Amino acid sequence: MFTDRGVPVVDADALAREVVAPGQPALAEIAAAWPKVIAPDGALDRKRLGAIVFADPAARTRLEAITHPHIQVLGTERLAALAGACHALALYEATLLVESGRWRAFDGLIVVTASTETQLARAMARDGLSRSQAEARVRAQLPTEEKVRIALDLERATKAADIRIRNVESASYGDALAEAALANSLGVEAHTRRTMCSASAVALADDGSGTQSGYGFVAGRALADLDLDSIPRDAATRACRLLGAKPAPGRRVPVILDPLVTRSVLGILASAFNGETMLKGRSLFAGRVGELIGAPIVSLIDDPTDARALGAAQFDGDGIPTRRNALIVDGVMQGFLHNVYTGRRSGAGTTASATRGIGSTPGVGVRALRLEPGVKSPEEIMQAAGVALYVQSVSGLHSGTNPISGDFSVGAEGLMVRDGAFAEPVREITVASTLQRMLLDIAEVGRDLTFLPGSVAGMTVLVGEMTMSGA
Repeated sequence: MFTDRGVPVVDADALAREVVAPGQPALAEIAAAWPKVIAPDGALDRKRLGAIVFADPAARTRLEAITHPHIQVLGTERLAALAGACHALALYEATLLVESGRWRAFDGLIVVTASTETQLARAMARDGLSRSQAEARVRAQLPTEEKVRIALDLERATKAADIRIRNVESASYGDALAEAALANSLGVEAHTRRTMCSASAVALADDGSGTQSGYGFVAGRALADLDLDSIPRDAATRACRLLGAKPAPGRRVPVILDPLVTRSVLGILASAFNGETMLKGRSLFAGRVGELIGAPIVSLIDDPTDARALGAAQFDGDGIPTRRNALIVDGVMQGFLHNVYTGRRSGAGTTASATRGIGSTPGVGVRALRLEPGVKSPEEIMQAAGVALYVQSVSGLHSGTNPISGDFSVGAEGLMVRDGAFAEPVREITVASTLQRMLLDIAEVGRDLTFLPGSVAGMTVLVGEMTMSGA
């Protein structure tokens, strides 16, 4: 419609294809993460990559962390070029503009929604569903009007949570129904069905010292599982407690990781326990089974049989019934995760850890990775830490972490902790160590096990010492 009227359109989907073209930096980053998705001619095998990331939320998040910054830079360049060419109007077409908060960069916003009939038609065409199957999917979700109401209520409640909240960057609600069946020539037949929903808000606070952001987030199997009232409260608290943040002097200091930060670090560490990575000689812990690789209080488990985990599954991508796999027990490494193929090659056998998408060959991955919870609350851990740094969020996790060497250096913001309480907020700092050293230096694991969308859970963790660099 706009193109027919001479309005130039910048399509984010087209930009996404450009940034992964041969020779582009984003393609090199993707190749480092998933070597098998590069075709013999050096181009991206989009079908194979899609099979991986749409079957694994953690992989999809990692892909977005690689591509989205490149897409944003290219989109900004294209829009600037159009402005320089004196176009009075241009259209930027993209999904998730509201959820990401990027809509605020534009003069106007057009939101396109689809009727139920259109949703049914798309589901049938895209996924090959019958009409009854498509209707079952749509019925399993809340009506669109109810989802919008929840998001708007979250926005209003977040704005009202504290007088220092100046705006709400985003407020969202989403749900999903996933159903899968697997059959093979060996007689394996398996079927599973699961639901997931989540809601979040990002608050922007300002008291004249600069704007700070904070998030509130909950997830579960159904709307009834979600504590929606906690979202505005958490978002406002996290944003307001960072007001006045400044860089801090560099030193070595105990570091307390927020549950969402712990989840992100474990997601990076998971590749070190991947049997496929081990066979390629790219694991941190190759040849170390039976050795002490963590503190005695560290036990790392991947348990897809735990129904509380949002990545739980009854069978893996090979059709093998899932099981609880202990990767570290009392600091001692127990083994690697395997599918049928890597288990046969290594001689260890499968751990029922195959992951796959439609049309892809099985890979290896975690489904419900977590540390075994300790007995202390986050408040008790803060009391035990003495003078410490509480890391509320990190940036540059994928670019600042080398999963092969274990080097770890990321940007962070948070608060200093003294006498068991939050003290001054800090920003523009870097925390550094190695993944190997961090496992050995874990001094406390909290009891606040937090299940999140994807394949990794979080909890509060105290690392005995890391390097903090700042002012």
